[in-house]
Amino acid sequence: QVQLVESGGGLVQPGGSLRLSCAASGSIIRVNIMEWYRQAPGKQRESVAVITSGGSTNYADSVKGRFTISRDDAKNTVYLQMNTLKAEDTAVYYCNARGHGAGWIAFDTWGQGTHVTVSS
Repeated sequence: QVQLVESGGGLVQPGGSLRLSCAASGSIIRVNIMEWYRQAPGKQRESVAVITSGGSTNYADSVKGRFTISRDDAKNTVYLQMNTLKAEDTAVYYCNARGHGAGWIAFDTWGQGTHVTVSS
């Protein structure tokens, strides 16, 4: 069974930065896709950034040029560096990982979420 643990959320002023981390643990053979989502109050969950095992990335238009996703495969960890934060970035941020675990069984796992609040 694969588990994800997120960290790094908190309260930050507009224009500030935060770095989120998401570490995968368990019987992992390979993590293929790692993705960050967010859900603001009263809104649907949306994809923010995604990174493949080959290092290809894609971002939501609303965060391009401000957020950077990266991964450390040795640690099965994905990061989201968030700069120039805006009030509209306030949300619960969730990590999602898809890959293969023991016995090459596919997994699609979510973290518990970490709160990001951008406010003065």
